[in-house]
Amino acid sequence: MTPVVFRPRRIRWVAGIAAVAVVVLFTVLSFGLHGGTGDGIGQFRRGDQAAMIGLGVLIALGVLAFLRPRVSADADRVRVRNVVGGYDLPWDVVRAVRFDRSSPWATLELADDETVSVHALQAADKGYAVDGVRALRALHAAAARG
Repeated sequence: MTPVVFRPRRIRWVAGIAAVAVVVLFTVLSFGLHGGTGDGIGQFRRGDQAAMIGLGVLIALGVLAFLRPRVSADADRVRVRNVVGGYDLPWDVVRAVRFDRSSPWATLELADDETVSVHALQAADKGYAVDGVRALRALHAAAARG
């Protein structure tokens, strides 16, 4: 069977727009940092403005971490990369590929009764996620037969 790769779709748009909005917001807020601090003790300087923009960039990079999820699979194994962490599993340790009706994303049920979340196949992506689960199930079934 042909190897497959799936990445979430909707969250990519949301995270990209949110990251840009955060940088713009912090940049605009930085222009308001001038003059006294209000209590008469300190003064805002250019460094404070630069720090505010830098903080916005750091937060935006954190938001962009939601672009990281990916699942790729071939006849031998499945590789799952989530927002934090990842797994590289041979198909023989996977008992089932699940996507329950109330779940936010697909899961891999392992032979030792553990589960692995697959953040790349999210319920928000509807048909795309269902196609991804079907492709993973087909690869899993082929590996079990082979």
